[in-house]
Amino acid sequence: MDVDKLLESAREMLPFAYAPYSGYRVGAALLTTEGKIFKGVNVENASLGLTMCAERVALYAAIAAGYRSFSLLALVAEGESRPLPCGACRQVLGEFSRGLRVAVAGEKGESKIFTLKELLPHPFVLQGKK
Repeated sequence: MDVDKLLESAREMLPFAYAPYSGYRVGAALLTTEGKIFKGVNVENASLGLTMCAERVALYAAIAAGYRSFSLLALVAEGESRPLPCGACRQVLGEFSRGLRVAVAGEKGESKIFTLKELLPHPFVLQGKK
């Protein structure tokens, strides 16, 4: 799938984000290695530690549908900033796809692509697990 098309899928999710505290809406689109797309948005909570990032919402939907391997994640945020996954999201994504590519963009403008390995070069791994 074309990166721009996946970014557009993430961009389409922005109106559905629930961000009454930060005002920072993020949309995500996660592509499985089989070509299926799962989407997510950030969902904030008054107890901020319970807030869920868009990329984990998309990932957990994919996991619940039986998928375990992913090739590309697209993240789009309102405004001009490019949303990079937080540390928790990087670690969770790394559990499933160390080779994942991550495309990030603001509402308008250029995107940038990273590999998950660039974003999380030294993940936590339990001994005996690859």
